[in-house]
Amino acid sequence: MVGTAQTGEAIVNAALNGAGSARAGILAKVRAAVGDHSAARDTEYAAIPREYKREGQSDRAELLSLLSSRLDDYEAGVYHCAPGDIAQTVATAMKARGKTSLLRPEHLPQEWLPAAYNFPPVDGLSYPEIDKGEGVITGCVAAIAFTGTIILQHGVRDGRRALTLIPDYHLCIVLADQIVETVPEGFHRLKGLETLPLTTVSGPSATADIEMARVKGVHGPRFLDVILVA
Repeated sequence: MVGTAQTGEAIVNAALNGAGSARAGILAKVRAAVGDHSAARDTEYAAIPREYKREGQSDRAELLSLLSSRLDDYEAGVYHCAPGDIAQTVATAMKARGKTSLLRPEHLPQEWLPAAYNFPPVDGLSYPEIDKGEGVITGCVAAIAFTGTIILQHGVRDGRRALTLIPDYHLCIVLADQIVETVPEGFHRLKGLETLPLTTVSGPSATADIEMARVKGVHGPRFLDVILVA
């Protein structure tokens, strides 16, 4: 039995060492393909022709209209309000959905939250506890009008990633100065956030199988409301 055990251990160690060697080999190939980050390489990269639209020309009103239209196409609920009316609009959206309580990131601005409703912080809650909530309210880091995409960085206003994947309802507040027109502009807004987990949301979660039967709520909330603040 001792000999058998030692043999088994040797096999496991060999397998682990082999996996480590394979990993090292793959990473070496990636490094070789990526190359260095010298000034010459950066110059070469900057010289690559980019014929797609990189910067938008729309004004704030046009961006709000375009983003609203895209969200409407995705079957998301859209509300508009002034900066001083966020709490009132949150209350309107919650009443329309029959919600009395929404989970929130701990540092979501208190002035966004109407006093007549309950907003327990999500920090420290387990996945089952999050799942029992009526929904979630968050901010965002940016929104891309052309694609109707909202970007969450999972920071102080966006909360942990589970907060926007587990609940069935998501109420997101988007400020006018967070809206850009194009995808490249959206990525530019993310500079400095490369090491953070990011989630992009384009309407309520939905997918379709090979027979094109559309199912909501597979990868996140089935219901999305967005408050555009300008």
